Amino acid sequence: MKTKHYAVIGHPIGHTMSPFIHKRLFELAGIDAEYTKFDIAPERLGHEYAETLRKLDGYNITIPHKQSIIPLLDDLDDKARMYGSVNTVLNADGKAKGFTTDPDGFIKAIEAAGITLDGRIMILGCGGAARTIAYEIALRGKPFEFAVRRESCGRAGLLCLDITRKIPDAKVSFGLIDQIIGNVDVLINATPVGMYPNTDDQPIHNCAIGRCAAVFDAIYNPLETALVKRAKANGSKAVGGMSMLVWQAVESHKIWDGSSYEQEDIDKLCLDASEELKNRS
Repeated sequence: MKTKHYAVIGHPIGHTMSPFIHKRLFELAGIDAEYTKFDIAPERLGHEYAETLRKLDGYNITIPHKQSIIPLLDDLDDKARMYGSVNTVLNADGKAKGFTTDPDGFIKAIEAAGITLDGRIMILGCGGAARTIAYEIALRGKPFEFAVRRESCGRAGLLCLDITRKIPDAKVSFGLIDQIIGNVDVLINATPVGMYPNTDDQPIHNCAIGRCAAVFDAIYNPLETALVKRAKANGSKAVGGMSMLVWQAVESHKIWDGSSYEQEDIDKLCLDASEELKNRS
């Protein structure tokens, strides 16, 4: 059987956990495949797409290419089209089709953490990750708000309009990230603030974190961001993004080769991936 070839693209991407996770998933499924990483600067994406990415059987996309990859693809899955974000591409029959598995990974991760999407829900940021999470929350009929920097207000406003246009019953608003007032039941960090190597950074002030009952940080490196640590110190339920990363990878494999996995295998992979990340730091 011919070896299949997959990769993850992003910039920067030196410390990505994707090869570790996907190689394990291919092993569990008994599939002969190689998985590597490509650091592609934004201005190089079009060239590398034509020269490198088209030759792969499939690939994953991370920051900053989840939206900029879309014009280069031949087709989009319905969910990826609605969300305007792609993190998985299948190359088959000469066509490149984009999908988003981030929403499934997010839902499975918060369920595993015992976090319920109820009450006041706030999403930090309005980029690709925030967009996919927001649509998933809106589809569940839950009201929520974005908290963004002043320079991102225009973008946040357009995103709110896009969500309400596609989901007319959606209840969504936005405000400034440095002016969060009142209690928050579920805080979701979808910004890169706190990501390695800037691990001391927090997207919001300590006083605002203290008013959050539950925190989900989509960042997985480090395992516990400064935000997660502070929330836990306050007695709040808080979890990082490693389980989301693993679960969205599982969904990518369903797209690529139809693989399915046992729950205990995925639970162990989450633990092993966390240990691998600790060993790297």
